[in-house]
Amino acid sequence: MKHRSPRGMRVHAAAAALLLAALVLSGDVLPALGGGAPSFDYKDALTKSIMFLEAQRSGKLPPNNRIKWRGDSGLQDGELAHVDLTGGYYDAGDNVKYGLPLAFTVTTLAWTALAFTNELQAAGELDNVHAAVKWGTDFFLKAAAKKNHLWVQVGDPNADHQCWVRPENMKTPRTLYEINENTPGSEIAAETAAAMAAASMVFRNEKLYSRRLLNKAKLLFQFAKTHRGTYDGECPFYCSYSGYNDELLWAATWLFLATKRQVYADFISHEAISSSVAEFSWDLKFPGAQVLLAELNMTSGGGLQSFKAQADNFVCAVLPDTPFHQVFITPGGMIHLRDGANSQYVTGTAFLFVAYSDVLLRTNQVVMCGNQPVQPARLREFAKQQIDYLLGANPEGRSYVVGFGVNPPTQPHHRGASTPVLPLGYVVNCGMSFNDWFAPDRPNPNELTGAIMGGPDGSDHFTDKRSNSSCTEPCTYINSLSIGPLAALAIRGANLLATH
Repeated sequence: MKHRSPRGMRVHAAAAALLLAALVLSGDVLPALGGGAPSFDYKDALTKSIMFLEAQRSGKLPPNNRIKWRGDSGLQDGELAHVDLTGGYYDAGDNVKYGLPLAFTVTTLAWTALAFTNELQAAGELDNVHAAVKWGTDFFLKAAAKKNHLWVQVGDPNADHQCWVRPENMKTPRTLYEINENTPGSEIAAETAAAMAAASMVFRNEKLYSRRLLNKAKLLFQFAKTHRGTYDGECPFYCSYSGYNDELLWAATWLFLATKRQVYADFISHEAISSSVAEFSWDLKFPGAQVLLAELNMTSGGGLQSFKAQADNFVCAVLPDTPFHQVFITPGGMIHLRDGANSQYVTGTAFLFVAYSDVLLRTNQVVMCGNQPVQPARLREFAKQQIDYLLGANPEGRSYVVGFGVNPPTQPHHRGASTPVLPLGYVVNCGMSFNDWFAPDRPNPNELTGAIMGGPDGSDHFTDKRSNSSCTEPCTYINSLSIGPLAALAIRGANLLATH
């Protein structure tokens, strides 16, 4: 089961006069690894976080597949419409390929590859991240082969959820879902455009491939903004509660960065809607776009002036030591917006805080919460705290990453990991599958290495039972957002404050 996010929290910045002097930060640099703060084997966590994404692959697996209990799956995807829709990723613990979270996973992976190139290269993981991006974009090129049309989902989720079977042996319907001029889906079209535009920058050394991605991104963005509408076909599993304005801004931002064309700058300046929010997730991309655009605010000398303030508002709403704090922090120090894949907000905030602190350091700027300055060092410190919480610095003293650290989870809510490897062609009795593989209170037979769990509840309590999907279901977009902060921690270490 999945638990999808409701509308993101809005941030309303109060007047500067209401700031309390006692809460003004000193501005001193806070050592990222000082004061007895815990430290972990971030390089190992980085490698394993990427491996989880490889465990989520659909299609014909490559010869260098590192997840030995995984095999080829979904090889007939698309046949119902006489198209090839093999490849892509299963989003979480089931066997459906959902377009919106899949595209967000790829966009954030591409951003990671761009923002943390040196760190990933030094850690020996840049090629693996590039491969993870390409596994998604190869699928998108097939899904977007026809103009003003996009295949957005493969698999009937209701039928899929009635059978606890690994993808290699699934016989559940591979129903196809699409958007077009008559059935628009601006969120999915724009998010896919963002993914392909960002990836076109990652693969600039592969000129033909990069050009293909960018051309498709342009067409998808045009489709998204010309035929506006929300696609509800992925409900109740991935409902777009926040609407499509954030995806349109997000896509236009990536297209502007990839092309530097004025048409996208004009859309951002004159047509796009932006809003300060306290959440960055598969459903709500405003803070991501604002962090990307904030650097242009500070270096272009004019235009786009609101985005730095909006990016600051996100920081001010999250940090517990500002007067504008809105996000709930558990007693143990973890961001908690809602049960069910809550770890995405933990890794998403850590990612944005590290990325934004790099921007601030490059431009010699600080975050302003009213008239209260917040130094980039504080963002790094908080990002590290959030990542460390998941790795083991939490009240339960345990890791929430499979195969990593102290007392890691053993029962991820995941069909492939919890089902033994079965012979090819083995016909699973769906009625018995839950009794055979879901219900037993025992560790999964296959280690889902690197999977970050949905995470503890608002009281820092975690139950390592696959039946508690709120705690134990992993998602691709939790891990995609963890890779950048882990790479920074792995390579910069005690010198986390250094830019690259």
